[in-house]
Amino acid sequence: MISSLSLTPVAHSGQPSMRQIPLDLGPVSVPGLEEFIEGDNHELLAWLKAWPAVERLGTPVYLWGPKGAGKTHLLRAMIERALQAGFGVIWLNAQTCQMWDAPDLGAPTLALIDECEQLDVNHQHLAFNLFIESAAGAAALAGGERVDASVGPLYIIAAGATPAIDLAVRDDLRTRLGWGLTFVLHTLPEDGLKAALTHEAARRGMTLGDELLSYLLTRYSRDLGFLMNLLDRLDRYALAEQRMLTVPLLKQMLASETA
Repeated sequence: MISSLSLTPVAHSGQPSMRQIPLDLGPVSVPGLEEFIEGDNHELLAWLKAWPAVERLGTPVYLWGPKGAGKTHLLRAMIERALQAGFGVIWLNAQTCQMWDAPDLGAPTLALIDECEQLDVNHQHLAFNLFIESAAGAAALAGGERVDASVGPLYIIAAGATPAIDLAVRDDLRTRLGWGLTFVLHTLPEDGLKAALTHEAARRGMTLGDELLSYLLTRYSRDLGFLMNLLDRLDRYALAEQRMLTVPLLKQMLASETA
């Protein structure tokens, strides 16, 4: 079960208290890295697939790219990857903050911060506390200081729609988002969008014909997130109507949604 963490700001005094909240959490079904159409993002995808066996593991990572480039897909894919590696996971975005416990006490935790450009004051406070905790743990280890064996290292991967320097967030958070590794996420060209939509349709056991594909790409935004949402709605509508995916069915669904 996934439980939401409290979003009430807390005063920082050593370790942020949010990681001390007892939660009964388990894994969820998320899209994998293998389902992401690479396009011009080879370097980023190679790094994510190699994680956690990467250099500078403790350095924060920031991904940025336009809406629909696939930032949320990639961050959500890292949930399952981290859980399989025995990590705990913290997920923070503009709507919620959630946690999956690691199986072992003192195991590392991966914090995934999405939609950085949309974080409100409370969410920014939580994100900043994560950076403080991550840096404090890394400094203690580097300095040979005694650390609490029940609290493992904390690593951070974040994503936003703009370069970190342009984010409309508090200055101290903006600085921390921008000082580590940065990857630019490029949107897919038309053939990449077709491949992504066709792959998702096949995963659902559907056939997405050329006529419907062309209609989607010429009549609607080429925001992959928008198109995937549209495909999801069409899939559910087609199942309810017991019909194949076609342009007329799409038009019928959209008409019914606005009726």
